[in-house]
Amino acid sequence: MNRIQVTMYSKENCSLCIKAKKMIEELSEDYPLDLHEVDIYKDDELLEKYQIMIPVIEIDGNEVEYGIIHKETIQEYLRNIEK
Repeated sequence: MNRIQVTMYSKENCSLCIKAKKMIEELSEDYPLDLHEVDIYKDDELLEKYQIMIPVIEIDGNEVEYGIIHKETIQEYLRNIEK
């Protein structure tokens, strides 16, 4: 199975981002995930787009969930990719 590209848009000192990253790392035990974390404060365009939405989880270019990230939502999306 090909590696699944996961991008997480976040910022420093964000408790929701820390929880989301931990959850993605847990899911990487069951799925071939490559996590790329992007700090929105290092890109004005991303800051404007995502400032009140973070964390944002993007899988293979698709925004899957933002704000409070639910493990079940991400798992369901990943299961659908496998089909």
